[in-house]
Amino acid sequence: MKKIYYLSTCSTCKKIIQELNLSNDFEFQDIKTTKITDVQLQEMAKLSGSYESLFSKRAIKYKTMGLKDKELTENDIKKLILEEYTFLKRPVILIDDAIFVGNSAKTVDAAKKLL
Repeated sequence: MKKIYYLSTCSTCKKIIQELNLSNDFEFQDIKTTKITDVQLQEMAKLSGSYESLFSKRAIKYKTMGLKDKELTENDIKKLILEEYTFLKRPVILIDDAIFVGNSAKTVDAAKKLL
């Protein structure tokens, strides 16, 4: 499976997609217009090792909801990501059984090598 979960309004996601020059066999899912399903999130967590590894603490709502001062369980994090798309680190790139989460140069380079 080749899939990318991204946000079409995010300039960083756009830049990474362009940089990776993804082939037509990739499925693109804009997480703002097509919500992530429970099954999709479970698959991502299985590949990444945890829901926390998929969770963005940079989301504005992370601060406005006062989550910084709370101890969140994996189940709490899962619910937050399913309720609010901005809590998912982006982009999330799936290539067969490999997952690449976020926009760090190291992550993007690793995805490039697998392509």
